[in-house]
Amino acid sequence: MLYLGIDLHLKQMTVSLRNQNGDVLLRRQVSTRWPKLEEFRKQLHQASATEKYVAVVEVCGFHDWLVQWLRQDERCGQVLVVQPLGRSASKTDRRDAHGLSELLWVNRERLLRGDRVHGVRTVHMPSEEEQAARCLTQARERLTRRRTQTLNQIHKILRRRNLEWERPTKTFQTVKVRQWLKTLELDPIDRSAINQLLVQWALWDEQLQAADGWIQERFLANRNACLLATMPGVSMFIGLAIACRITPITRFPRGRSLANFLGLTPGCNSSGDTERVGSITKIGSRMVRYLLAQVIQHLLRRDGGIRAWYQRIKRRRGSKVARVAVMRRTAAIMWRMLSTGESWRRSSEMPVAAGEPWQGDASQDKRAGDPSSDPGVAGFSTGASSLLAGEEVTPCLA
Repeated sequence: MLYLGIDLHLKQMTVSLRNQNGDVLLRRQVSTRWPKLEEFRKQLHQASATEKYVAVVEVCGFHDWLVQWLRQDERCGQVLVVQPLGRSASKTDRRDAHGLSELLWVNRERLLRGDRVHGVRTVHMPSEEEQAARCLTQARERLTRRRTQTLNQIHKILRRRNLEWERPTKTFQTVKVRQWLKTLELDPIDRSAINQLLVQWALWDEQLQAADGWIQERFLANRNACLLATMPGVSMFIGLAIACRITPITRFPRGRSLANFLGLTPGCNSSGDTERVGSITKIGSRMVRYLLAQVIQHLLRRDGGIRAWYQRIKRRRGSKVARVAVMRRTAAIMWRMLSTGESWRRSSEMPVAAGEPWQGDASQDKRAGDPSSDPGVAGFSTGASSLLAGEEVTPCLA
């Protein structure tokens, strides 16, 4: 078995190839032009007549084509995509590629057994269907952001002229408001700016409508997205955007693992007897965290158990910490739903497991200061969760 480490850049990549004994067989730079890549593949095959190789690539914004190109080679046994290694005071591309190949060689026995590679955080490579859904939902989110920017520009012009009060309807995005903006008397410069912004507004709406049509088709064909949509506040867009970024759910052994993957667990910096717990890590998908923040707005209105649990944490720690705690619980709920195939149910509809410390409605709880007596903990929406109420300040163990 050979071990190939690749440090990828836009115009070239630095490679380091080791044999079974750990000796470096090849160390060079390769252009990313297709003819040069084919020449490198032939050189790679000549390094060993029959042995296969394992490749490792650091994640970047354009590594997809390289992973696909490597997998097309019959000699390639496995491709690992990992998070970038820690920065060094003497960092070079050759040393990065050398370190990656050495990492594979050190873990050669674990690779043969199919176990996890130590020392790196591997990245899940989505399927073509998941990658297409990610690109589509990201494009839709970008269109929404640009439309919001256009509307804010219109508001800015109106407020500068104190014309917001003359708006024909309270809601801004209506046909009457658009007609009013077209006939509004302004100076030539503002009139020209409004006309341009109206054209952009219509363009964003047209493109959003087309994107929503594509999203609906993929949503109906995605079982996990349809399952998440049973939760209040989860639309077709939100369900598809979250499902394509966290599936396959079997990657996570428990709900806490998914919350940690999304960066919703507190960071820790402990040494000896000193334990320092900081804010959440925010190392996962930024879009999923943003969408979870929207979903919990609906959950807090629809589910009394979640709302009562949120209010207790809010009294102790404040609204920001309480909302993050609900986001973590929501991630655990989604993990439970996707793992069991069970649709969302309110906390009041969930049966109480034997040995749980509460019975009945939240209003019957006599221990208001005890988080373990909260119905949002014991009888949560999709069964017992791995995240308890008091864990909003516990150190990150995963």
